[in-house]
Amino acid sequence: MSELIAVAMSGGVDSSVVAALLRREGREIAGLTMQLWNQRRLPELGGGPATGRCCSLDDVYDARHVAEHVGIPYYVVNLEDQFEEHVVKPFVAEYLAGRTPVPCTNCNTFIKFDRFLALADSVGAARIATGHYARVRRNEETGRYEMRTAVDVTKDQTYFLWGLTQEQLGRTMFPLGEMTKAEVRELAGELNLPVAAKPESYEICFVPTGDYAAFLKAYLEDKGRGDELKAEDTAGAFVDGEGREVGRHAGAHHFTVGQRKGIGIAAPEPLYVIATDPKTKTVTIGSNEQLQRATMVVDGINWVSWRGLERPAEVTVRIRNRHTPAAATIAPLGETRAEVRFHEPQRAVTPGQAAVFYSGELVAGGGWIE
Repeated sequence: MSELIAVAMSGGVDSSVVAALLRREGREIAGLTMQLWNQRRLPELGGGPATGRCCSLDDVYDARHVAEHVGIPYYVVNLEDQFEEHVVKPFVAEYLAGRTPVPCTNCNTFIKFDRFLALADSVGAARIATGHYARVRRNEETGRYEMRTAVDVTKDQTYFLWGLTQEQLGRTMFPLGEMTKAEVRELAGELNLPVAAKPESYEICFVPTGDYAAFLKAYLEDKGRGDELKAEDTAGAFVDGEGREVGRHAGAHHFTVGQRKGIGIAAPEPLYVIATDPKTKTVTIGSNEQLQRATMVVDGINWVSWRGLERPAEVTVRIRNRHTPAAATIAPLGETRAEVRFHEPQRAVTPGQAAVFYSGELVAGGGWIE
């Protein structure tokens, strides 16, 4: 293969700086944008302009403008069908099953790296580069590629990247991993990029208002499955830790573990969602203390930097993107399954969310919380 590098261009500041930086270094590059979701779909959700979300038509325009500014070939590839199959459908299925999914992880694993590497092959690129804040290097002693957290810990994105394989890591460049966000913004200005002042995206691209329940309803109706969320069929009981009914709700899919707002039950202390069960149509609520968990099981583990886990090991574990990694002991329950015992109980351990294991700045692996 040639030395061509395919840059994943989202139209944002980060990926634009990657393209301009590699170009300034004299690298041969091509820009590719993946069209993943039609923002005009499900208009009943409203939401107005796609501000704060990635993958809009404005983002495609911005990416093309940056490519012209930098002086590189640029392509747009429609992957809407693949995105719906590997990201949107699992998102809906997980919520209906009473779990809280992480669509950005599936998007990275199955689209932004798996499919993007196939696109890179189609244009003759040997490697790909993205604007993610992470670092990758090859350990000459073990022969494995290792992922490490970004220098800017406030922007680190390794929580969403634990699904990457050794082959994918071996062909991926993260040029921003050694930079802070402030340095990236400054560089964007120095390079006179047209998106230098563009705000960051932070919302899930296919949920315009952040209202997951409204999205589920609109999507299922669009697919001819609206009957699955009829109010009379999904309504159920709020129960306490002893299983006693303490109120009624309109559907378990409206709630997620740790949620406080929307419960609507008067109590002497704040109430939180402890668990949801769509099968029995119950939502268990309780105190903040009842949200604490000392153990959990993680399944579907991909060992990113480690070869695997043969015996108990000390790590830190992140159970949400903004969660401060907590000290824990992990013990193998099989090749891709492990038990986690936290040194201190953690709040709102949520089924369906990802758990990522760290050894210092090294990303050991990650999987799904049962």
